Amino acid sequence: MRYLFICLLAIGVVSCKNDSKLVSNNEANTLTKGTYRISLDVAENVQLPFIMEVLTPNTAKIYNADEEIVVDEISYENDSVYIKTPVFQGYMVAKILDDQSLNGTFVKADLNRFVPFRAMLSETRFPDEVKAQFDVTGNWETVFSPNSEADRYIAKGSFKQKGNTVTGTFETTTGDYRFLEGVVTGNELKLSTFDGAHAFLFTATVTDSTMTGIFYSGNHWQEPFVAKRNANYELPDAEGLTYLKEGFDKVSFSFSDAAGNTVSLEDDRFKDKVVLVQIMGTWCPNCLDESKYFTDFYKQHKDKGLEIVALAFEYVKTEEKAFRNINRLKDRLDIDYPILLAQYGTSSKSKAQEKLPMLNHVLSYPTTIFIDKKGEVRKIHTGFNGPATGEKYTQFTSEFEGFVGELLAE
Repeated sequence: MRYLFICLLAIGVVSCKNDSKLVSNNEANTLTKGTYRISLDVAENVQLPFIMEVLTPNTAKIYNADEEIVVDEISYENDSVYIKTPVFQGYMVAKILDDQSLNGTFVKADLNRFVPFRAMLSETRFPDEVKAQFDVTGNWETVFSPNSEADRYIAKGSFKQKGNTVTGTFETTTGDYRFLEGVVTGNELKLSTFDGAHAFLFTATVTDSTMTGIFYSGNHWQEPFVAKRNANYELPDAEGLTYLKEGFDKVSFSFSDAAGNTVSLEDDRFKDKVVLVQIMGTWCPNCLDESKYFTDFYKQHKDKGLEIVALAFEYVKTEEKAFRNINRLKDRLDIDYPILLAQYGTSSKSKAQEKLPMLNHVLSYPTTIFIDKKGEVRKIHTGFNGPATGEKYTQFTSEFEGFVGELLAE
């Protein structure tokens, strides 16, 4: 009853139903072709904006800096439009008003999260009427939740500014915050991104050498951050954070795929092969970036003695939903390496570590374990710095391909 009440309260007369029937494009009350500014209410008087271009009544694109997300699951039922982003479970549901604006909610039902939004025809992400007082281009040594020992973590901000416009990202030890886009107006920095899984907003007061701000993740989490300009700052080595505990010399597991087959590293498929074990979740944007890269790499090297197996840790409540999300990811990306269900009902990293007790911890989704042809663990890489990190991503792919090439040549 609580779930139903919240959903009705958030959406009003709009149904909580996720699956809906398509209506023909010539029916009234469909999305108007054009560019929308969608603003999520993440806190009192705080909006997280992003841009979505409607191409047809059933297709659109979401833009975050250099990222373009093609949305081809737009459907209509009664007086409501349902907009579902690819791969992830989150979706937007809204009423189309007479002025072609939208009034609705971003829904992540399995996490019981509902974020109200309003959308209007506009090409402006953030207003930038005030000239920027400072240029934030460069690297920033960053600490999130600096006054909380439990929540504190470090990051590296990397930004480029042209006029008022800013793009870039924050890298952490577990991955990056993907493609951020925004402005500096006066001495205020505003950056946002939306991909259907996460909705991130960063606001800060800046000087030529400092930032003091707030990070909002949807409307369920916010935390302070501070940063100082540091051109030489680097994060700890991602290959020293996760490792085999003393007393273990191999990785072992036994999980099922969507067809009900139990898969382990003892199977013939993996014998005398270089194997990459990908710890991931279908809900995880950094895992999506990594899966796209791994999919292409695997197609090029699977005939050379390479195997990849993914272990999915899913927060949805049922095994059926978990495998449905796994199959959706595989179909969307054309992944032809196995994805096994390691856990459902929670994405807890401590629970994940219980499934892989040979690891000191599972610090990040994703994490990649490199296993040579003899079955020995040669390296464990925590996190994934995706395309939003620019040179960092290029450096990673070069080192990754070189190392895997060495393993294949042994």
